[in-house]
Amino acid sequence: MKPLPLGVRVAAGLAVTALEQARKLPQQLAGLPLTVVSEAMQLSMRVQQHVTELAIKGDDVLSGLRPAEEEPEWATFDEDETPVTTSQEVIADDPWEEEERAIAEVPEFLPSYDELSIAQLRARLRNLDVEQLEELLRYEKAHAARPEFVGMLNRRIATVKAQ
Repeated sequence: MKPLPLGVRVAAGLAVTALEQARKLPQQLAGLPLTVVSEAMQLSMRVQQHVTELAIKGDDVLSGLRPAEEEPEWATFDEDETPVTTSQEVIADDPWEEEERAIAEVPEFLPSYDELSIAQLRARLRNLDVEQLEELLRYEKAHAARPEFVGMLNRRIATVKAQ
C-alpha cells in the first residue's frame, strides 16, 4: 500500500490534536481564571522589582549631585544625647594638636566623610570595625571636632568593643 501524501497526513494529525484539545477544554477552562490571575500577579511583581531597581540606581546617581542634608535641629536620637556636666571644662591650646590637624587626611575607606550629615554617617557606622571607627574619631577631633559626631563615634566604639 502506498503512503498517503504528507499534506493529508499532517491534516489528519491536526484534526486529531484539535479533537484532543477540545476534550481537555472543560478542565482547562476551570483552571483558566486562576492561571490568568497568577500570571498577572507575577508580571506585576516583576514590574515592581524593575521600578525599584531603577529607583535605587537613580538614588545613587542623584545623591552625588545633591548636597548632603543637614540634620534638623528637632531631630534627636538617644545615642546622640551627651550627658550634661556641671563643671566647666577649659580647652588648652596644644601646638601638637594643631600639627595633627594639619597632617590628618580623610580616611580612605570613607572619602566623603566631610560631606556626610550625622544621620548619613550613623547609617555607615555599622559596617566599620573598631580601628576604622578610631581613625574616624581621630580625624574628626583633628578637624571639625563637632561634639555630636565625636559623641556618636565614641559611643559606637564602646558598643563595638563591648560586643
